[in-house]
Amino acid sequence: MRRFYSVRWTVDFRGLVVGLRFGAVLFDLFDTLVLFREFKDRDDYPSYLVDMHRALLSHGVNVPFEAFRDTYFVLRNDVIERSRKTLEEPHFSLRVSLTLQKLGFNVTQQDPIVVDVIKAFSDEFKSRTYLDPEAKNVLKQLHETYKLGLVSNFSVPECGYELLEQYGLKQYLDAVVISGAVNRRKPSPEIYKIALKALGVEASETVFVGDSLTDDVQGSQNVGMTAVLLKRTPIPEDNTVKPDAIIERLSELPKTIASLK
Repeated sequence: MRRFYSVRWTVDFRGLVVGLRFGAVLFDLFDTLVLFREFKDRDDYPSYLVDMHRALLSHGVNVPFEAFRDTYFVLRNDVIERSRKTLEEPHFSLRVSLTLQKLGFNVTQQDPIVVDVIKAFSDEFKSRTYLDPEAKNVLKQLHETYKLGLVSNFSVPECGYELLEQYGLKQYLDAVVISGAVNRRKPSPEIYKIALKALGVEASETVFVGDSLTDDVQGSQNVGMTAVLLKRTPIPEDNTVKPDAIIERLSELPKTIASLK
């Protein structure tokens, strides 16, 4: 099937010309396209911290592991709390450099020590991920008809880009916006608008697909997009966010988008 971006129509399986309501589909990354293995508690990163600490030692930064761990968690939690309030997303290098400064080392966010610590974190993080087995085929199918993009909350954008390359997803994405690269995070309207501008589409002609009711559904609806929830976990009984559609598998998405009115 040919892709029609300037003309909002295509040809269906019967050979009939069919109008398209949507011109673009935006995806969340984690727990949508890329999943986690053995990652039950996201507030506890023992293996990540061990690798990060090992990177410090390789630079001659002889700080006891317990001191590094405890200082890192205090400053990490502070950065995360401020991000939740401001919807800004400082790069991961900020929490690392602040940790080292608190421990008495004069470093900047661009210091080679900080870069190597982030690489240690990223390598371990990537090893804990795997691709949803339906993701690649769904993206390939949708890319025949729609512009595709990605909007992800992640403070290590370089790691996100590497994952897209690693899993062969980048070739299907016309725009990639990761929060740590633009200092805005979902559900901030700005991060969605950056992606819409990059794709050259309006919110009203865009579908957003993700697993979070707040970040992916409510956030995208607030800027005028149609939101599809990929239900990875049960929906809370007291939930007030109403997705435009709900799917339980990515393979349901093409037909779901076609059915949206």
